Formats: sequence, structure tokens, C-alpha cells
Amino acid sequence: MLSLISILGFACALAARVAALNPVVVHEQEFSDSVTNDRFVIIGIDYQPGGQGAYGTGSGDPLSNGTTCLRDAALMQQLGVNTIRCYNVDPSLDHNDCVSIFDSVGIYILIDVNAPVPGLSIDRSNPSSSYTTSYLQHIFTVVEAFKSFPNTLGFFAGNEIINDVATGQANPPYIRAVQRDLKNYIAAHAPRTIPVGYSAADVQEVLQDTWAYLQCKNSNGTNDASRSDFFGLNSYSWCGSHSSYTISGYSTLVETFSNTTIPIFLSEYGCNDPAPRVFDEVTTLYGPQMTTLSGGLVYQYTQDSSNYGLVQTYGNGTAQLLGDYDTLMGQYDKIDVSLLASSNSTATSLQPPQCNADLISSDGFSTDFNIPNPPNGVDQLIKSGVPNAPTGSIVSVTRTSVQVAVYATNGARLSGLEIQAVSTANSPGQSRSGLSTGAVASATASSSADTSSTSAGGSGSASSTGAAASAKASSGAYRFGAGFAGAAVVIGAGAFAL
Repeated sequence: MLSLISILGFACALAARVAALNPVVVHEQEFSDSVTNDRFVIIGIDYQPGGQGAYGTGSGDPLSNGTTCLRDAALMQQLGVNTIRCYNVDPSLDHNDCVSIFDSVGIYILIDVNAPVPGLSIDRSNPSSSYTTSYLQHIFTVVEAFKSFPNTLGFFAGNEIINDVATGQANPPYIRAVQRDLKNYIAAHAPRTIPVGYSAADVQEVLQDTWAYLQCKNSNGTNDASRSDFFGLNSYSWCGSHSSYTISGYSTLVETFSNTTIPIFLSEYGCNDPAPRVFDEVTTLYGPQMTTLSGGLVYQYTQDSSNYGLVQTYGNGTAQLLGDYDTLMGQYDKIDVSLLASSNSTATSLQPPQCNADLISSDGFSTDFNIPNPPNGVDQLIKSGVPNAPTGSIVSVTRTSVQVAVYATNGARLSGLEIQAVSTANSPGQSRSGLSTGAVASATASSSADTSSTSAGGSGSASSTGAAASAKASSGAYRFGAGFAGAAVVIGAGAFAL
């Protein structure tokens, strides 16, 4: 018979045990779960509290404050999000708590490796001058910081570097060079293959050529490291309730990318003119007409001066839901999740075309597929690895209840906000609690806190315009739908203390 000490020791061992999400892999034009082989479609939000202006201030990394991440992960889990995109991260900081929290609620992470300061990103006006050993060491360090997390979905090698025909001349070879270097570093030092891709501007003159240039095969073998593993598109073409599948140009996107050999998704979407947003594009993006695409990420989680936010956050850690949050939840709830898990029958046995000038249609866009060699010292850096690099790992998540005040759109404080342990990717309606407010609304968070107003997004983001969004107030007590039954458990996507 086991002694009480043995039983307690076994219980402690269980409490410290950490399970995690299955990594996502690329299979031709789809993402899929590496264990179940089910298709993975991104239901996501762009997540950069503080914005790029906060980078380097000590508070500009969205994945370094566990209290904030717990608050936001709980709200995203209720919403139905399964992926976030973070534009600016500081690889020297500790990301274990935040990434583990998001892992525990079934949320994957896409990381931009660049930073919005000179020398830490490719300069679209002079790419050769910014493609340096010190730059590559920085982005390799970002890989080191996130390579060991199973919910790291992928790395963006660049964001909107090509934004017109002129920048489509010199930059494409350097984008492929950065992708090659990242993938070679991952192959040498990561415990698994992690996809690397690009986030493109929705500029019609160069969009198709950018995709064609980055997805083609530039070698005679099967392994071309310079090739994109996925392709994101920052698109704000569906605006308001009067738009449609054809008016927005979504139908053109499906036609353009019908023979893609890599996953394509909207890395930003959510036009806010007219406002408030209605998010009618959601049911189309995740419907049967657009199974070629792999979902998308709404811009953006945190409210700022450009009025794209779902949630208003404050300097003291409190937050208030905005009308867009409620509206997006209603649209997410219409998604047929079973449709998303089914593989696209047209995505089988796809082979990338061989790179050649015939793939490019625009005069002035690069047809040069001679990819620049790495700068001096980079081959050795890839071989040896970044010295003293910070490497993260999943840790036990022992706190589940949100520690800061969160308010509904009507100003009433939410009660019972907490994360729930899951073992698979989150989805709309999967982990809803009976979260509600009291009958009497309390003062809103803004009465006692300063707002955060810096803008989010990568350099050259297409999301700096739009009409001011108005928050749609709800009447009466705010309530999420009933759903998740039972208490938090020890064994699941993350280890939770009983």
C-alpha cells in the first residue's frame, strides 16, 4: 500500500507535469496537426499591446508579462481564437509564462523576427545594406527564444517589405535569402521543423508576383530553403455590410491562389471604415467558397489611435471590452468548425513550379532568382549557434483566474474570468464559462487608469488608416454563453494546480 508521502509525491509530480499542443506542420497548401493530421485553419488576432513605439522601452514585448497574458488569453479563449501574431518581441526577455499560458488555452503563436529599429530589419529602400551578420544574429536569437515552444506556429521573415513595383525590384532576392538563413538555422538548432514565411501588402500590382516569386522552387532538389513555407496577406478590402465575396475581391484571391503550393492566409484583416465593424467577411473566409485559404488574423486585439481594437487596455492592467469584441464573437460562433478540419481535396500532390522569369507578370518586378550569399561569418554562426542564447520552454501554469479587473462594453465588471485547460487548438464555443456581470454596472476602467495609445503592427503596416470605430454598448448584464463544464484539471494542454 502506498504511503501518504508517496501519494502526495505522486500528486506533486502530476501537478508539475506539462503537456502541450501538438506542433503544426505544412503539408502543401495546408497547415495540419502533426499528430492527428487534421487540417489547421487560423482563427486569429494580431496581438501587440503597446505597439511598435514601445519596443525597447521594457514594456513593448507582448509575451513577457504573465499577468497581462493571462488576462488576454482568457478573453481570447472565450472569443474562440486559436492563433495570435506578435510583431515585435525582445528575445532577451523571459517568455515562458506567457507562451505556456497561451499553449494551455489552445492558442498558437506566429512571431515576426524583425524589430522596428534600424539594423534589426530589412530596409526596403536599400536591402543589401541591411542584410548584415548582426541583423541575422538578431533574428536567429528570436528563433532561439521561441524554437522550443510547441505552439510556435511559424516565423515571419518580413512584413510588407515589397509595397509597390519599385520595391519589387531589389527586395525579393533578399527576402528569400533571409528565409533560407532562418530555415538553415532552425534545421541546425531547433528540435523540430518550424515554418518560415512572409506577410505581404495587398497591393494588386505586385501581389501575385510576390507570391509567385516566393513560392516557386529555386533548385533541382526537393529542399529549397529559400522558398516560403507560407504566405500571409494584409488585406482590408472587405469593408462593411455592403461588401461581398465579389465586391471585396475575395473571389479574385481564391482564383489567384487556386494552385498555391503553400498555405495562404490573411495575416491582417478587418476594415474599420465604415465603423463600427460588422465582420461579415468572417463567415465567408471560413466558408466553403474559401477553403483554398487557411483563415486569417483580425487586426487587432488592443485599441489604439487607429481604432482597430477589440479591447481597450489601461496602464494599471485593467481592460474593457469594446463593441467589436462582441460583434466578432457573434460572427465566430457561426463558423462550421467541422468544415475547417477537413482537408481540401484539391490540395493533394501539388508541386511548386520551377522558378523562372515566366512566372512574373509585372514589368519592373524582379526576375532575378540568384539569391545573395550569407554575409561573412553567418555560415559559422549557423553551424555554432548564437552564443548564450536565451531558450524558452513550456512551464507549469498554476494560476488560472485573471488577477486584474476586466469590464464589459456596458461598463460592468466581469466576474469569474479564468482560463480553462484544453488539449487541442481552441475554437469558437469550445471553452465558454458562465462568465457574467452583476446586475449593477460598476465604474468603467477608464475612470482610474491611463490608456495605451501607441500603434501596433510591423514596419510599413497597411493598418494605419481608417475611420474612428465606435464601441457598441450592450444593455443589461454582459454574459458569455454557457459551455465549459467542470473545473480546471491537472493533465491537459497545460498543468494546472488543483
